[in-house]
Amino acid sequence: MATVLVTGATGFVGRRLVPALLDAGHDVRAMTRHPETYDGPGEAVGADVMDAESLRPAFDGVDVAVYLVHSLDDPDFERKDADAARHFSAAAAEAGVRQIVYLGGLGDDRRALSAHLRSRRQVEKLLSKDGVPVTVLRAAIVVGHGGISWEITRQLVKNLPAMVVPRWVSTRTQPIAVDDVVRYLAGVVDHPDATGRVFEVGGSEQLTYKEMLEIANDVAGSRPLPIVGVPLLTPRLSSYWLALVTDVDATTGRNLIDSMSTEVVVTDTSIRDVVPGEPLSYRESVRRALAERDRASGSG
Repeated sequence: MATVLVTGATGFVGRRLVPALLDAGHDVRAMTRHPETYDGPGEAVGADVMDAESLRPAFDGVDVAVYLVHSLDDPDFERKDADAARHFSAAAAEAGVRQIVYLGGLGDDRRALSAHLRSRRQVEKLLSKDGVPVTVLRAAIVVGHGGISWEITRQLVKNLPAMVVPRWVSTRTQPIAVDDVVRYLAGVVDHPDATGRVFEVGGSEQLTYKEMLEIANDVAGSRPLPIVGVPLLTPRLSSYWLALVTDVDATTGRNLIDSMSTEVVVTDTSIRDVVPGEPLSYRESVRRALAERDRASGSG
């Protein structure tokens, strides 16, 4: 078993991954900028990926580091994410870490990628620049309570009697349950067959965004949801529209929407050779996300 450092330990994926790694028998350090307020499992360690010096003590004795941070809510997110990855790579190499695990973005490199997905690819490269082998899991939309992409879907379905939507609703994607993301992340940690490899991860179905909205609406038990496409609704206007009808800020919305015009589906299923098991369906992913929200709000 390994000593594993998890960045973003209080975030959407990190707070689920820490207990999964502990259950697998690893020693876990939960990295956060505010260790004094951390009340989750594992050993809290204070560090900030934007502060290179703070990373040194956090890495002391670490075997595997899981990188789950991003700056999508910042207009200058590409520069910030690149700087953070450089700091992390150097600190991991200095500490003798034997593996970095990174949750990146799914997308075909042969096509034009959005700024969001280009940044994810750049982070992949920068994390490995100092010689530590990197295991990358590339995912599209991750479905679960508290996830930004899922919250956009949930709030659109909940708040609107009908939708006038951009042309990106016809783009295919392959959403994945956060439970499956955590299972894959935990499965590749310190796994010899995963070291230095890139894996594509997705749920059991390839769906358009329109189909995702319709299924989410059906699972929620809501009224029929008319959806009308408007080809001229630009990414910038789409982000303002999202900011009006959801609580997702326009900067984050714009960065995500830019990626929604790019088809992102799994073409390589080799992750199942390393971490066996069938992924959940989108319908089941939605059901679990809504049930967790009900429990968190005390209404379930």
